[in-house]
Amino acid sequence: MFKNLEDKEIEFILENNYIGYLGYIFNNKPYVVPITYHFDKESNAIICYSGDGHKMNAMRKNNIVSLQVGEIETVNQWKSILVHGTFEQHFGSDAKSYLHKFSLGVKDVIIEREHRKANFISEFSSKIYKDDIPSVFLIKITEITGKMRRN
Repeated sequence: MFKNLEDKEIEFILENNYIGYLGYIFNNKPYVVPITYHFDKESNAIICYSGDGHKMNAMRKNNIVSLQVGEIETVNQWKSILVHGTFEQHFGSDAKSYLHKFSLGVKDVIIEREHRKANFISEFSSKIYKDDIPSVFLIKITEITGKMRRN
């Protein structure tokens, strides 16, 4: 049986995970890549960061993006949400503040779900090489949908 998720179920999945699949468009082709994220309920946005490269350049050109997060037990038992939103890059002290919120939020999810401590961002997110300054960005949420299947 397939069912639409209620808002509280969608929010629970977003808050209690930290890895999703970022969808973006480049040269009229869709791309989907795994990414570490934090759902910032306060600003109704997804906080992410990345080194400069393909996806950052693509999102700067076309700011319409999506994030898919799933909890899959079996082919017949799963929950999946799809966030639609707009890419918004941040700089300076604003970016540092969001990156701090991201780090604390992801650490909390890891402690709760995986029962382990993560002391450094490199333990749970992509490595940024020492000369690379991370680009901090938000996905400003415009719409969220969710489905589940249970037999």
